Amino acid sequence: MSCQMEAQGMTKPDRVTAAVLVIGDEILSGRTKDKNLGYIAEYLTHIGIDVCEARVVPDIEDEIITALNALRNRYTYVFTTGGIGPTHDDITADAVARAFGVGISVNEEAVAMLLERIPRQELNDARLRMARIPHGANLIANPVSKAPGFRMENVIVMAGVPAIMQAMLDEVAPTLETAVPLTSQTVEVREKEGDVAAPLRAIQEAMPSVQIGSYPFFEDGVYGTRIVARGRDPEAVRRAAEMIGAMAAELAAAAKSADKSA
Repeated sequence: MSCQMEAQGMTKPDRVTAAVLVIGDEILSGRTKDKNLGYIAEYLTHIGIDVCEARVVPDIEDEIITALNALRNRYTYVFTTGGIGPTHDDITADAVARAFGVGISVNEEAVAMLLERIPRQELNDARLRMARIPHGANLIANPVSKAPGFRMENVIVMAGVPAIMQAMLDEVAPTLETAVPLTSQTVEVREKEGDVAAPLRAIQEAMPSVQIGSYPFFEDGVYGTRIVARGRDPEAVRRAAEMIGAMAAELAAAAKSADKSA
């Protein structure tokens, strides 16, 4: 199933796609463990947006711009996290402005948001950096700390602090185009992945509208495979899950018969 951007203008598109761009040296160095990607992916999947790609880039403007331009031309949306704070290495807003070829300056609406939390006498040059917004962007409210994110066309720029990012995602979600959400069912098979591969391929070929993935595990001394069926047609997903369950029963019966014969 392709992750290319779907044609726009439909009342409810067959598919809406997204990429996540995580920005920050601290993520790449391991000093900070990213907690945003999984949250964003689960959130967007739930509302009907498929996350098809994720990248992590350092606090280098050219690297951010290159990634942004690649992703925003391929997917319906790009969600960025990190790099919109008050320090010298918070350069995401500047990178977005350059990527879109627009200017950037202090936005008075963003300043007003900051003043809801920060006394005017404490609104120094560093804090004003958080009000620098690319020209033409729309602000994303931040009910946690007031410093806003922003949206530039299909690029949604959010904070790296998880609680703030989550609040911003809640703010922007109602404005997003969405498709029918994916439905999924999981079947746990007490067989090794290599043993289920061939019959699973046959099920996938019989149910092309359903995405089927297998995930091996080893628990309590037992090898097994969790098989997940995903799709936008709940009935097709249900049928695929039934076929997987029948396959599991056949494999279990064959293994039991082999044990008795041994």
